[in-house]
Amino acid sequence: MNHATEGPIDVTGQEGERLHISGLFVGFVSGLPQLLFPLFAAIFGVRKSDNPALIPIIIAAVLALSLFFRWLGWRRFRYHVGGHDIRVEQGLLNRTARSIPYDRIQDVSIEQKPLARMMGLSEVKFETGGGDGDDATLRFVTLEEANRLRALIRARKAGLSEAQDAAPMVETEDAETIFAMDGQRVFILGLYSFSLIIFAVLGGLAQQFDFLLPFDLWDLKRWAGLAQESGVSVNTINGVGMAAQLILAFGAFTSLIFIGFATGVVRTYLREHAFRLTQTSKGFRRQRGLLTLTDVVMPTHRVQAAVVQTGPIRKRRGWHSLKFVSLAQDSKEESNYVAAPLATLDEVWRIAQAARIESPDGDEQLRTGPALHWIIQLLLLVPPLLIAMAALVIFADTPSAPTMFLSLLFVMAAFMSWCDWRRYRFGLDDQQLYLRRGWWREQLTIAPQVKVQSIEIAQGPLTRRLGLASLKFGIAGGTLEMIALPLSTAQAIRSAVMEKIAAVDYSAINRSH
Repeated sequence: MNHATEGPIDVTGQEGERLHISGLFVGFVSGLPQLLFPLFAAIFGVRKSDNPALIPIIIAAVLALSLFFRWLGWRRFRYHVGGHDIRVEQGLLNRTARSIPYDRIQDVSIEQKPLARMMGLSEVKFETGGGDGDDATLRFVTLEEANRLRALIRARKAGLSEAQDAAPMVETEDAETIFAMDGQRVFILGLYSFSLIIFAVLGGLAQQFDFLLPFDLWDLKRWAGLAQESGVSVNTINGVGMAAQLILAFGAFTSLIFIGFATGVVRTYLREHAFRLTQTSKGFRRQRGLLTLTDVVMPTHRVQAAVVQTGPIRKRRGWHSLKFVSLAQDSKEESNYVAAPLATLDEVWRIAQAARIESPDGDEQLRTGPALHWIIQLLLLVPPLLIAMAALVIFADTPSAPTMFLSLLFVMAAFMSWCDWRRYRFGLDDQQLYLRRGWWREQLTIAPQVKVQSIEIAQGPLTRRLGLASLKFGIAGGTLEMIALPLSTAQAIRSAVMEKIAAVDYSAINRSH
């Protein structure tokens, strides 16, 4: 096991710590899919040669080169644990040394993918909220070392200077599970996560590797010829009745729907299996995953805002999701910290209250924006649509009937604008800001006023003439924008929030954490 280095970092004469040597094997095996394209390209290039023995030689050479460069990268990678920061040094030709002060680290997450878990290894990700996700990743260290590093950083951020004061993270007596998802709820979430991404993946693979096939995969005439060679007559092919076509179309549509639901369920089970959110005196700890296990800790005071999302179908069943806005990025697909993927409103507000965010007292304190803003946005679509319709009739000699289809776009846009206006609400009370938007994917954002870092009033040429403005609140990790406000209302809200911010002693808040 590695040991922490006391005092400031001095790279001179200090080699630092290497990653675990078993990580070479894990990284090599995990990187094999990335070698498929060069391997196929090499095989395709020599398949017509008179010496077929070149194929295994080329395969062995590609694999050996990959392993060699991974070994060089492992040899040149070091991490130094100092009294004030963690320094990561890497690079073969161009060496880089990145120092990350402890007080800048927003989140430390531990991730175990299947092969790494079999080898007793894990990845440690340090995130500072700089906008690029994790600022440094240690691939791979033992799980014991990963827990020690996370506990050490928590201790250093708390003001403890001795490494031995940082015990590995375990469930303490004050730990309380405030939200968990069983298999049934994960399955329900999977049904709501309808996805056809499998077709995009298969289509991309077909386009990438279609050169390996002896014929064009998308040549329908060739498929018809193959059917004739199998004994199917031309009359049979051309004489398929309307009923048969409808049956085939229905079967294809049903299969598509089934695959979409199945894909959503499988992806959700892999990501959300055994989801558990625990609260301690320090903050939230989230554990989840079937094949890839993730263990993420976020201090409570890092929560900048809460985002409650739902949809028309989910809302009827009483389901919502809760995310926390913070500087730390949850993943490449999700910029916010997912606290509850599928929960009832009672569960959502219980978790939010643990983060010191209260639920609104109904819609009576929320106000709607003037419909004039949405009407103007809709009218701006009229000139482009009229120009497009005229161009189709005059220059493309298109019958007038198809051009009327463009008018349906205006009707759809008008309906969506009306729905958006009906659902839009904004407001504030003595402590928090509220913003609700979205008619299909409804989203309620709640931000404590003391978390606001900047306030901006924005007006365009048209909105300035109409006396309207947008009010943008800058918070760490995101923004909150109230649109279509009368200028006097925007100025009053800005003044109220600024007074609330000015009355807070932020140095005392920082000392308390």
